[in-house]
Amino acid sequence: MTKGKYITYKNSGVSWLSDIPEHWEIRRIKYVFKELDKRSEAGKEDLLSVSQYTGVTKRSDKVAEGDSISNAKTLEGYKIVEKGDLVINIMLAWNGSLGISKYNGIVSPAYCVYRNLVGNEKYFGYLFKTKNAQQEFKKQSTGIIDSRLRMYTDSFFDIKTALPPKQEQTNIANFLDYKTEKINRFIKKKKQLIKLLNEQKAAIINQAVTKGIDINVPMKDSGVEWLGEIPEHWEVRKLKYIANCFPSNVDKHSNEDEKEVRLCNYTDVYKNDFITNDMKLMIATAKDDQIEKFALKKGDVIITKDSETADDIANPALVIEDLENVICGYHLSIMRPYSKLKGEYLLRALQCKPINVQFELCSNGVTRVGLGVADMKKAEIPIPPIEEQDKISQYIKGEIGTINKTIFTIQKEITLVEEYKTALIAEAVTGKIDVRDFKLPQEETPLAMVAEEAVHYNK
Repeated sequence: MTKGKYITYKNSGVSWLSDIPEHWEIRRIKYVFKELDKRSEAGKEDLLSVSQYTGVTKRSDKVAEGDSISNAKTLEGYKIVEKGDLVINIMLAWNGSLGISKYNGIVSPAYCVYRNLVGNEKYFGYLFKTKNAQQEFKKQSTGIIDSRLRMYTDSFFDIKTALPPKQEQTNIANFLDYKTEKINRFIKKKKQLIKLLNEQKAAIINQAVTKGIDINVPMKDSGVEWLGEIPEHWEVRKLKYIANCFPSNVDKHSNEDEKEVRLCNYTDVYKNDFITNDMKLMIATAKDDQIEKFALKKGDVIITKDSETADDIANPALVIEDLENVICGYHLSIMRPYSKLKGEYLLRALQCKPINVQFELCSNGVTRVGLGVADMKKAEIPIPPIEEQDKISQYIKGEIGTINKTIFTIQKEITLVEEYKTALIAEAVTGKIDVRDFKLPQEETPLAMVAEEAVHYNK
């Protein structure tokens, strides 16, 4: 895409907009939108919700069958929304929780509903989702901390906004509709590809950990229903007989009477297969007895012992080298293998869904599920001879290595394209690029061109 610019610009006098095309106006939002406060009499309309990620959506589309759409006893008195209205969550306007509604429906009385007076509502939907607009909303919100911020209508109406001619607003909205729809399809396909690659990885790990890598080896019944047959020379052991398992109690606080440590936290384990010395870990403090007990050692496997959902529990990571002053943090448990178990094989076993599901089934909780030590130790693991564990680990590493490289490349591509999308929207709605002559292409250009556009956009 050729990036044309307007011929002349002027200083908008508005810090979050900077220079704008000379013929554009600046107006306070109170002259661009009016607030609506029409209430539902029966509460039977579609309930809508607002998210920074998806904008305005139907609540029913997100609710599982059998669940309640709302915790409220009645939806009477909820605010009525019509297609094209701007809906803002006043508590989260600063992080982009707003959008132009595609639906007729109702929203919580805590939200604000506005109708555009002088142009194309889609244009303002894009403009108000930019980072600069969000920063302005944050500045105009009242409250001490982010979770307490509120942007009330008077403050919203007092903000100055860009106002291009109406036809230009429409041109910009049409251009961005086309470009973002194409970018979103590209990202969706790439994420689907990552999902398939992760499924391929899982299949490789599951097969190697439960059946071995020698397809000709004699098999036997494992005696465990969910595991089925295993190689004849393997055994199945409870975790308590092959590893020392214990949870950490080291929190993130720093106290003057304690020693400084590097803390391996929940996200360090959740997002990584391997814990290494060069990772940027949090600095905290711990007592001498905590340092002695929870200092991580090469070969340790760390798992997340709680999560928001049961199917996301016991994610493992392996310490692959000697660490300098690194302590296991709270919400994690250490599994320290005994002599007949290798850490890397245990890592792969815990990444095996049929094995990991044991932790899911015995976890418990309401708002957050947890895994107790006793239940952790009861998990059953298929155990090959020690030499075979090494061979299986090396096989898995080799087989999934290429897949991981491919996933990493795709993730970088997605990040690049998302940054391109953000920049494209910001530049179009503030007049940094001129799209007045944009016309929908007669022929659909290949999705693969999206990544190429992203690479060349800022050159």
